[in-house]
Amino acid sequence: MNDRMPALYIGHGAPPLLDDPVWSGQLAGWAQDLPRPQAVLIVSAHWESAPLSLSAQGVELVYDFGGFAPKYYRMRYDTPDASALAARVAALMPDTEPVHQHASRGLDHGAWVPLTIMYPAADVPVVQMSMPTHDPARLMAIGERLRPLRDEGVLIIGSGFLTHGLPFLTEWRIDAAVPGWSADFDAWAAEALARGDVDALAAYRSKAPGLPYAHPTVEHYTPLFVTLGAATDPTQPGTQVIDGFWMGLSKRSLQVA
Repeated sequence: MNDRMPALYIGHGAPPLLDDPVWSGQLAGWAQDLPRPQAVLIVSAHWESAPLSLSAQGVELVYDFGGFAPKYYRMRYDTPDASALAARVAALMPDTEPVHQHASRGLDHGAWVPLTIMYPAADVPVVQMSMPTHDPARLMAIGERLRPLRDEGVLIIGSGFLTHGLPFLTEWRIDAAVPGWSADFDAWAAEALARGDVDALAAYRSKAPGLPYAHPTVEHYTPLFVTLGAATDPTQPGTQVIDGFWMGLSKRSLQVA
């Protein structure tokens, strides 16, 4: 039996995702279909920090959002100690990619919101890793370094949002109309992912329609390249497990072998 874990790129959603039965149901069902991980290593759009940094253990969540219901600021997600995984990640990085063990930073909402849905018992150790760059080649190289973890039962997740043009949204409903720039970027990415066309995906600044509206800043797109780098063969098409839109933004999500 091959117990190698897949690697995922997911849309993480804002805290109200926790109350959306459709998307949260899709994420929960996906997690149930996966082999049970020994641990999770997650890269979130909401931690851009160089040098590459790893989250602390046993500290408070990061409530890095505003304007939501008070209940979301009281949520907890207390996971088991993952210091062994943090040490393993640090050991896998080359000398050119120094690793900082952060003393006080917990999981941000790009990590704990989807993980609360996927593993609600909070019984899987979790390490969050920062993105030290947005360069696709360097992120893929980091993902490739992480690839051996998949044979050790570690689920690697890049957590972002395939379109994230928040400044250009005009409706704030889950079922809001999809802006043309969001639909165009999503269709382009879906086709490139279906071809395993890493070069096109990496050249999004010049090739993708809908920019810069789909990604006025790119941190929600670039976690994809950590996932692709961790794939056994990044040029082999993965499985696009979730598609559709949430507040007009693409929630398309990917699983690679």
